[in-house]
Amino acid sequence: MADLAGVLADLAAEGGALEALVDRAPDWSLATPAVGWTIAHQVGHLAWTDSVARASARGGAEWDAVVEAAMADPAGVVDTAAATWAGRPDLREVWSAGRASLREALVSTTTAKLPWFGPSMSPTSMATARLMETWAHGQDVADALGITREPTDRLRHVAHLGVRTHGFAFAARGLAPPTDPVRVELTSPSDQTWVWGPDDAPQRVTGPALDFCLLVTQRRHRDDLALVAQGAGADHWLGIAQAFAGAPGVGRPPLAPGGPG
Repeated sequence: MADLAGVLADLAAEGGALEALVDRAPDWSLATPAVGWTIAHQVGHLAWTDSVARASARGGAEWDAVVEAAMADPAGVVDTAAATWAGRPDLREVWSAGRASLREALVSTTTAKLPWFGPSMSPTSMATARLMETWAHGQDVADALGITREPTDRLRHVAHLGVRTHGFAFAARGLAPPTDPVRVELTSPSDQTWVWGPDDAPQRVTGPALDFCLLVTQRRHRDDLALVAQGAGADHWLGIAQAFAGAPGVGRPPLAPGGPG
């Protein structure tokens, strides 16, 4: 996959695209598809998680404080933080500045593995995770505004993370992952073919990269996507795929006629 500089460049571009999108919102109190979350909650969540990732890269007392706060309210820390940050009058400025300071922290860190709420990550993996979150929560904002975003090849990072978390999706549900390897073949927005896994894998997933990314971030129901699974293991995976850390997500219901997409 790409090196840190490449991922950070794409992360900056993704953040800039979302910034331009939210600037089109007439009211940040507009509800998004995430139950109880407005556009302000979406931006607040990203600003908070960027600050947490920055604390991870810096380590020491900054990270210790994050862990202490999370342990005090493990079930509600994400929603509480989103609500708190959503209420900040300087949220737009803090979010923008925080993205820049996160990039600086990831470039300057000397730590090979950064602590997180799940497995520790390299700085490159952390940047990839931030891009995935930025894109996924940006989808919620786009849906709230009734806007269809033009997909870009930055989705390769999201798709890569979706493939890498194959085993985690099963483990998060207390299930043993299938032992057969999976071949994933996706058509990119620029009409390239992105491939993961061996040629002769008995389990296969094919389809548009956009649809795969919407699935693994749980922004669309599988029934609304043009993904094809071959093999029982691949089929099971598409029903539970999850590229983000934490407890199993609840996903989204199938779209109503005329809904976003």
